[in-house]
Amino acid sequence: MSRIAFIGLGNMGSPMAGNLIKAGHQVTGFDVSQDARENAAARGVQIADTVSAAAEGAEAIVTMLPNGKLVLDVWKELATSVPRGGLVIDSSTIDVESAQAAHVLMDGRLTLDAPVSGGTVGAEAGTLSFMLGGTEEAIEAATPILEPMAGRLVPCGIAGAGQAAKLCNNMLLGISMIGACEAFVLGEKLGLDAGALFNVLSTSSGQCWAVNTNCPVPGPVPTSPANRDYRPGFATALMLKDLRLAAQAAGAAGAEIPLGSNATRLYEAFEQAGHGGEDFSAIINYLRSAKA
Repeated sequence: MSRIAFIGLGNMGSPMAGNLIKAGHQVTGFDVSQDARENAAARGVQIADTVSAAAEGAEAIVTMLPNGKLVLDVWKELATSVPRGGLVIDSSTIDVESAQAAHVLMDGRLTLDAPVSGGTVGAEAGTLSFMLGGTEEAIEAATPILEPMAGRLVPCGIAGAGQAAKLCNNMLLGISMIGACEAFVLGEKLGLDAGALFNVLSTSSGQCWAVNTNCPVPGPVPTSPANRDYRPGFATALMLKDLRLAAQAAGAAGAEIPLGSNATRLYEAFEQAGHGGEDFSAIINYLRSAKA
């Protein structure tokens, strides 16, 4: 059993912390939201009043926060108390520069940027994919902490590489979801039954996660958000955040991402129309009414 601090107990952090408790770890957490604190407490998380209080005596610290600024603010606070050799893991999805800066703040400690893929479903089930950026020593130390929350642990390279991999993955996800939605919209207009089209797409060269797992039409995949009025899942606002981070990284690296840029534009329009809280697959409804 390890003593773990978990900072950020939202829709992802709370079930992740809960899985650590199920694995026998002692978890002390902190979040600014009262609702988040109560949700996590119901899962067995001991709630602290401050970041520093949560981290006191912890053998490992995990952060799961909304943006790079908050990660850096929290890691600056932690840097005053985490001993040399301590383990600090960030599973937020943030920009690569902030991730690299966070590692520098914790010089002398074992640090990982370890963003995740799998959404709230994976967080609840303990099947998240973690993309790891950091040293082999840090990965080895973090593995027993991450395994209760994970389906896969994927080493990606040096500090910041986990975030880089996450942004590439989610840019592709946003693009592929739009492609899947366009295929189903076209099928509808051509008179195809959605179930029949799914049977083709899911077993042929068009198969992808956006079709097979998160199908944007109700019926073919009972667990997809389309069957619960597009409640996320993975919210449109979060997809747009990740697409913007990918665009920022592409600009810094001099990479051309025309499809990523178009996906960003479409999700911006969808969010501006008031759909930021819906699952990102709900963009099919926007595409049904959009004009070329």
